[in-house]
Amino acid sequence: NAIAAVRQTMGATRPTEAAPGSVRHDYALEVGRNLTHASDGTDTAQAEIKLWFKPVELTSWSREADRWIYEND
Repeated sequence: NAIAAVRQTMGATRPTEAAPGSVRHDYALEVGRNLTHASDGTDTAQAEIKLWFKPVELTSWSREADRWIYEND
């Protein structure tokens, strides 16, 4: 799950509650000014993507090697 992985890397919203080694624990001092933001779910991600990107700026992408690496059921 990409959202969970990114949020784990960033750490908890409150830097004092974030795990050591996370971006927010290591580099943030305040909740409101903490260097980074990520959506907490697919619905909010879709809404936030629309805030920053035009449809023409988005693309779907897949690696050609994936069809050789992963089996298709």
